[in-house]
Amino acid sequence: MTIYNFYVFDRNGTCLYYVDWNRRKQSGMSADEEYKLMYGMIFSIKSFVNRISPTDVKDGFMSFKTSQYKLHFFESLSGLKFIMNTDLNVGNIRDNLKQIYSTIYVEYVVKNPNCELDKQITSDLFRTKLDDYIKGLPFFAAKVS
Repeated sequence: MTIYNFYVFDRNGTCLYYVDWNRRKQSGMSADEEYKLMYGMIFSIKSFVNRISPTDVKDGFMSFKTSQYKLHFFESLSGLKFIMNTDLNVGNIRDNLKQIYSTIYVEYVVKNPNCELDKQITSDLFRTKLDDYIKGLPFFAAKVS
């Protein structure tokens, strides 16, 4: 099992943070184009799920799976979107995404007077704490063959 990459978007669709660990294939487009494509897809899927669901959706869209990867999604009450792509064998990691939000993002971005909210995250402390947390997860594989 492995983790490929991770995104944080603000409520307006700006990518605040991106990192990859085991990404084997590049998209062939600029980073900004990829971020717009990812945010647009998430926006569309959320809208589709909320409109088509036969009942009220409490948590809404949480993940989807293709033949190659699984995308996991968590949205905070303030509209921040946390997206992680993993291999297909990783189960539900919603709690891990919530933990990243509450214990890493809030502690090392929101409470950091040097970080501006709704601006790209450049904090080395945030980057280090996130990397340590991700690499400590049981489904993180250091190298993918």
